[in-house]
Amino acid sequence: PGCVLHSLGWPLQRTPFDKTFGGSFLYHMSSNLVHVGMVVGLDYENPYINPYREFQRWKTHPSISKHLEGGTCVSYGARVLNEGGLHSIPKLSFPGGLIVGCSAGFLNSVKIKGTHTAIKSGMIAAETVHETLTGNEKFSVANTGEISPDEPVMELSDFEEKMKSSWVYDELREVRNVHASFHMGFLPGLVYSGLATHIFKGKEPWTFRHTVLDSEMTKEASNYSPIDYPQPDGILTFDLLTNLQRSGVYHEDDQPAHLQIKPEFSHVPKGVSMQKYAGPEQRFCPAGVYEYVPSEEKDSDDGQKDLVINAQNCVHCKCCSIKMPQQYIQWTVPEGGGGPQYQVM
Repeated sequence: PGCVLHSLGWPLQRTPFDKTFGGSFLYHMSSNLVHVGMVVGLDYENPYINPYREFQRWKTHPSISKHLEGGTCVSYGARVLNEGGLHSIPKLSFPGGLIVGCSAGFLNSVKIKGTHTAIKSGMIAAETVHETLTGNEKFSVANTGEISPDEPVMELSDFEEKMKSSWVYDELREVRNVHASFHMGFLPGLVYSGLATHIFKGKEPWTFRHTVLDSEMTKEASNYSPIDYPQPDGILTFDLLTNLQRSGVYHEDDQPAHLQIKPEFSHVPKGVSMQKYAGPEQRFCPAGVYEYVPSEEKDSDDGQKDLVINAQNCVHCKCCSIKMPQQYIQWTVPEGGGGPQYQVM
């Protein structure tokens, strides 16, 4: 235990001006465990990129494979990280509740760390709630410790102001331009990140704005060539469905599918996603939920394909609700208890 390795470059960035944002990590853990993973920014342009298969290829690098040789893969999972930072923090309060932690986007993507900011936001939230509930004696909770249903529902809007004056916002402000700088390319982004974190420290008088949805960053497939990924060997690299079993994912067979195509976008899968972008959802989904199969319609053109949604495979990563062309998927909450059953992640 103790080895911490973060990597940047191959296989996501192959030239100095590749614009795909992302990197990888490897952590030695107790009980002879090694945690490995890859983070890929969903603002990538090439629709042929397959984050899962990029991750499998990364494991074959000699600097990584030596940590995994002789071991057994015991778990697999995936999720979307809220890496928008200072630019993407939403309104933090609503009547009867607050948004804290990673749900609010307090992750520091440069440090690849968000636990400290999440804990601090929880502390400030608790202090704000306590001050409000005990600061007015007309509320029953101030006297009895119990909230009466007759008390009005309150919105603690001062929580957001307290967060803005905390060190959490100071830390996120320092790195606010780092992710966006990689839109200039891998090397320019790397140089700027070094300047921002070690010299500017957030004091630069400019801010790089990013106002385009990740789903709109995908370029048409005609601008790129399909990527030829190596076949998995079953020892160090694995096909997607084999690894999916290691997530323990399960949904009741008779429950309604929690992934629905929005009615107004019913034409998008076949007419837009497949035609213009070569169906990127069948590559960016880390659970094989979306696949295009030959159309069974008698009057369909040769080569026509239909979308099949394997909702039972879903590991609840929320990638499809972000990267899907025109965001045509409506992600709803499945039945309780369904989804991945992570044990060591």
